[in-house]
Amino acid sequence: MGLKPGGIYVDCTFGGGGHSRELLSRLDADGRLFAFDQDPDAWENALDDPRFCLIRMNFRHIKKGLRLHGVQKVDGILADLGVSSHQFDAAQRGFSLRFEGPLDMRMNPLSGVTAADWLEACDEKELRWVLKTYGEVPNAGRLAAALRKRLDQGKLESTAELSQFLEGFAPAQKIHSYKAQVFQALRIVVNQEMEALRELLADSIELLSLQGRLVIISYHSLEDRMVKQFMREGWADGDVERDERGRRHFRLRPMHRKPLSPDSAQIEENTRARSAKLRAAERLEEWV
Repeated sequence: MGLKPGGIYVDCTFGGGGHSRELLSRLDADGRLFAFDQDPDAWENALDDPRFCLIRMNFRHIKKGLRLHGVQKVDGILADLGVSSHQFDAAQRGFSLRFEGPLDMRMNPLSGVTAADWLEACDEKELRWVLKTYGEVPNAGRLAAALRKRLDQGKLESTAELSQFLEGFAPAQKIHSYKAQVFQALRIVVNQEMEALRELLADSIELLSLQGRLVIISYHSLEDRMVKQFMREGWADGDVERDERGRRHFRLRPMHRKPLSPDSAQIEENTRARSAKLRAAERLEEWV
């Protein structure tokens, strides 16, 4: 990440604290690290270090959280998107196909609606859009219609109930991956993940100092596409800033032509990293 030993950095996805520990190891006594996490389980991992501050918020509130601590500019922002290992491995959180648990999927179990509640309330059109857009489910229309009909008969309360229902719609050779796509779609909409990422990217422009760096690790094409667009154009939704003469205004410089991916040794050590893509960009100039 090219750290300045005395700089100010942000870990947007604290989780178990692995990234934060590594960042702190590269900072000197004057350096400061602010971490964000909305999950109460992660708060128990807070690091005992005078240079460290854990802000108990979703990273979509990064600007507000830093302002509360008197921070206007930072030298680097890191976000490792997706679900943490702890969340996947806790049956009661409802993220994983491997365990039976409540159909929850909230990254902050203290607020918001559960996946079960969201499914019960949504209509067929919205469900079809979420399955197709967030899960890239091939037969999203047929599944949405059948799922809505099933939900009209009673609420789906557990991961096992949903998983069993999906058996009749998954291609024979791709049952697990099909179910994973559906679970992903529900998780994204329940946690408003794309909206949160969009807000983080937009705020990063204002927060990064000149030559400050933005590093994002994503795990599915929707996230990576948005990050790629933002780092190339400076706008998450692809709107390009132009001056009165029509010249494009660039605010970030991508540091790699293509995203960095884990090698075979890293994947062997952590199989969940196999779909990870890291993109990094540097702040070009001050923006008012």
